[in-house]
Amino acid sequence: MTGTVAPLADTDAPTIVRRRPPWWMALILLGLNIGVMVALYNARRGAESNRIANRDVVGAPRPVRFLFGKSDWLVMQEIGLALTAITVVVAMVLYWQRYPRHPVLLMLIAATCIIWQDPIMNWAPYAVYNPQLTHWPETWPVASLSPTVEPFIVMGYLTFYVGPYFPAIWILRKIQAGRSPESFVWRHPLITLGAMIFVIGFVYDAILEVFCVRTGLYIYSQVIPFGSLWAGKPYQFPLLWESGLVTLVMIPAGVLLYRDDTGRTKAEKLAQRIRIFARRPALGTFVVMFAILNVAYFAYGAGFAVIRATKSATSVACPWPYPEAKVYDPNGFYEGAGQPGPYFEGNWSGWESAQSGRPDVTAPADGGRCGSGNG
Repeated sequence: MTGTVAPLADTDAPTIVRRRPPWWMALILLGLNIGVMVALYNARRGAESNRIANRDVVGAPRPVRFLFGKSDWLVMQEIGLALTAITVVVAMVLYWQRYPRHPVLLMLIAATCIIWQDPIMNWAPYAVYNPQLTHWPETWPVASLSPTVEPFIVMGYLTFYVGPYFPAIWILRKIQAGRSPESFVWRHPLITLGAMIFVIGFVYDAILEVFCVRTGLYIYSQVIPFGSLWAGKPYQFPLLWESGLVTLVMIPAGVLLYRDDTGRTKAEKLAQRIRIFARRPALGTFVVMFAILNVAYFAYGAGFAVIRATKSATSVACPWPYPEAKVYDPNGFYEGAGQPGPYFEGNWSGWESAQSGRPDVTAPADGGRCGSGNG
């Protein structure tokens, strides 16, 4: 007797379930689209507002020579930022599909979100951006805290603050693999990781920022002479202070991503202690990361605020490299060094800077170090 196999009925056919993207992904995509449109609509170039613009100068002449004598560094850097941003967003979306709510992705988002503080963190260390960078309107309340302009390029901070974690954790795991459980690297992994991030982050920041300053992206208009490179030059850089303090953000970013023997990161374990996030562990992890990074970023700014309040940053970048903008001189040090004006003190030049306003200064009779004959 020959057996026959009955054809599959319609009800026996495998059912293909089409998973719809969750609602929050649609909201994120909508938010990104709105953000791009807002950025494009409000994009500015050059010194436009009366607060910073020097109307006596036409165009954007440069009295200083940038790295290798090239004048198109800004174009290359902004194109590089755009390509990097697209690459990072695509990579994060693809990674999120494979590993939803991964702590590294949450940390990258948290590191991006702290850029709301960036104008304050430009004000504190006298970080003056090139007005020719694409930037937000200078009249916006928060953006106006930045000495000259608040550029779009700071949106790439996620790779800056989280980047040192990856080589540091790789080195730590390699060292641990060759050590006994009683060794220091096993008993104190967070201290070891933090120390590694400090060293890597210090070097990483120094290389990156020296390159940015030498290519005219921005300057530190005032620095403490001690611990700074090329003090008094247009490309002076507060190495000890900037590269040291910036690790205050890098270290907690890395430590929060450390996984212990339970398989959970420190950020996840901290979030578990907050009851309101019991049913939303990923949200809790993100909130913990965002809160701690904000506090760390405030600590970075507080260090420079002390320098600013004590008037310790006495070395000015000579000559002033952006003549289409007024000279940012909240303490009168530029005028005292003979740099030709006009000057402006910027916002938060009163009690926030431990003074009653920009002091009256008499220009030196001999022209000074920054005078037209000596700059």
